[in-house]
Amino acid sequence: MEMRWPLIAAKTRDETSDALCAITRAMLRDVRGRPSDKLLRRAMRGWAFVVPRPGPRQMPTDVRLVLRWVEGASRPLADLTDPAVMRSLLTALRLNQDGAVAVAETQRHKHKVLVNAVRYAVEQRKLPADPLVPIKWSVAETVDQVDPRVVANPGQARSLLCAVSYVGGYRRARGRRLVGLFAGLYYAGLRPAEAVGVSLPNCVLPAEGWGQVTVHRTLPQAGKRWTDTGRAHDERGLKGRPADDTRPVPLPPELVALWRESIDTFGVADGGRLFFNECGGIVGSSTYDRAWHEARELGLSPDLVCSLLAARPYDLRHSALSTWLNAGVDPTRRSARTR
Repeated sequence: MEMRWPLIAAKTRDETSDALCAITRAMLRDVRGRPSDKLLRRAMRGWAFVVPRPGPRQMPTDVRLVLRWVEGASRPLADLTDPAVMRSLLTALRLNQDGAVAVAETQRHKHKVLVNAVRYAVEQRKLPADPLVPIKWSVAETVDQVDPRVVANPGQARSLLCAVSYVGGYRRARGRRLVGLFAGLYYAGLRPAEAVGVSLPNCVLPAEGWGQVTVHRTLPQAGKRWTDTGRAHDERGLKGRPADDTRPVPLPPELVALWRESIDTFGVADGGRLFFNECGGIVGSSTYDRAWHEARELGLSPDLVCSLLAARPYDLRHSALSTWLNAGVDPTRRSARTR
């Protein structure tokens, strides 16, 4: 974790810590005095696999005692050279905390962390050779195809965007502040972390016709523990692109009008951010997730509320891509807008 920390994003740090916690739990022997799973996870996730790691005097007493137990109960690293032990560990990484089979992406990530940790142990001469090599093991494949059940048609999408404006009281405007953010996902195909970071200086919003936004950053919510700044959000470049790369995205007239209305009503936050909470801060994922779930209950019939239709804000982006596909937009242009 100390080796990888400076090289990876805040969300990846969080995911790596979670994977190392699962790997460590799978390497624990049945020793007397085992703490509860909840306490084990709290001690490892909150203290052991965080950089810089707090010293013993900074830790709560119960955490210090748990980590002392973990140290004594952990198998020696050399045990990984036993194929039976390694296979048992790989099997454990297929499961969630509750014992259910994890989704393919979670399995893939935990396996990747294990591979990197083992290779680092070999590099540091803590292991004589890679114990994963002789074991035949396949990670569940991820499915890139969008589930058609989550895609909203244009009428449903507009109904949901209207419903967002009714979420919360009128004075607090909890929902009205987010209409433009959700509209950016649907009309422009933005990712949520991209929409959260949209700022006025990077927008062209004419009184009529099409506009444009130059997307150059994302503001994913990772948690204060994982960011270098100690803030909940991490500022990153575009996904899968060089750090300073940009992506021009055309904005249809409907979206331009919604964004102009939002600016006229609420103004902009520091740095010109179009979307912000009541205190002017960055909109958190829990905030827009909660508003979206309330909007679905207002804007959809009871049978659709219980369905997968637009179950997550990200599904608006899937709906945008499907709408462009059905409208015959050139694949090259679709890719340029979203990648």
